[in-house]
Amino acid sequence: MSATDLLSGTPKGMSNMFWESVKIASNALVSNKLRSILTMLGIIIGVGAVIAMVSIGMGVRDKVETSIASLGSNLIMVSPGAASSSGVRQAAGTNTTLTLKDAQAISREVVGIGAVAPSVSKQYQIVAGNMNWTTSVQGTTPEYLDVRNLTVQSGSFITSQDVDVRNRVAVIGATVANNVFANVDPVGQSVRINNAPFKVIGVLEAKGQSAGGQDQDDIIIIPLTTAQERLMGITYVQTISVQAANADTVDQVQEGITNVLRSRHRITGDKSDDFTVRNLASVMATAQETTTSITMLLGSIAAISLLVGGIGIMNIMLVSVTERTREIGIRKALGAKYSDILMQFLIEAVVIGVIGGLMGIALGIGISYTISSFAGWKTVITPLPIIVSFGFSVGIGLFFGLYPARKAALLNPIDALRYE
Repeated sequence: MSATDLLSGTPKGMSNMFWESVKIASNALVSNKLRSILTMLGIIIGVGAVIAMVSIGMGVRDKVETSIASLGSNLIMVSPGAASSSGVRQAAGTNTTLTLKDAQAISREVVGIGAVAPSVSKQYQIVAGNMNWTTSVQGTTPEYLDVRNLTVQSGSFITSQDVDVRNRVAVIGATVANNVFANVDPVGQSVRINNAPFKVIGVLEAKGQSAGGQDQDDIIIIPLTTAQERLMGITYVQTISVQAANADTVDQVQEGITNVLRSRHRITGDKSDDFTVRNLASVMATAQETTTSITMLLGSIAAISLLVGGIGIMNIMLVSVTERTREIGIRKALGAKYSDILMQFLIEAVVIGVIGGLMGIALGIGISYTISSFAGWKTVITPLPIIVSFGFSVGIGLFFGLYPARKAALLNPIDALRYE
């Protein structure tokens, strides 16, 4: 290939010059392997850290969303007691303000409701044979199955008849089944809850941990009236779970619930409610905002390594310009233009960024899978952080390589040829 072809202004000549510059840049990097690797190290660590940190943040976000969604779709929670703007409960005596009749009124009068499930709960020790276990006993109605997106793995769920006649029947979670019955089929077996005998009629399908780390399978479900009258000796309910018919009616249903309860509890004017109504859509939005902020923070901290890597590129390119001063003078003497020399050194800087970026992607994905496998954390790898971090690494190489490249291109050819 002749110098005339390389320096010609034709597209073919420009293309040849570009690939020749890439070849020269690659040879320069290969001839100084250790220095090149150390230069790329900042980029590799930076890109890898960004991908790994963002994947951890996305994993946390996905776990929180899944956990909240597992509580039930379009779910609205009604709990007794007023709440201040900070969410702190007020008035110690207001925690008994909800009743079964309130739940029935909500189901009857509020438009757009799919299901309503009042419930009470308390920790009890259960005994089966020579095994015992302390768990949460939840008294509720058959609608609880749909409201909380539960699935019966074997047996059946409680019925309206069980609620009406206060039957001593129980549906147990997977954790309870594993710890109390081991390899025995729990359905049909008998357990004692607070020394009262109950017949196990079903086992729930496992749901795993909630976002707060609570085991959602460590539970026993019994009829609401049985829990109220035969176990706890109460007449009120602790929570009313309401499922809106669809996502579009959640706000409307929430407002309707508030109006019905204010009317039933004779709350007028600007008096504070003696109950709290929350919908999980707002909880989900808050959780998403929080986890997104955490992910951005982790990614930003990791991205600092990329800036350090960029400074390393500038440093090594300045050394390269000094070492190749005579080469630059010869090329200029043969007719190389300012743009030719500039492109030569910019390509070298970009090549460092590209190779470092690709190696960083491999490192980041590897770290993410390692964390997921050994630490047990959920990680989510998406294309966006990979593309952004790689583009940033190339941009860093271009930005920090510009000054050394411009310095090389501005060298006086006579001074460069005289350089020792």
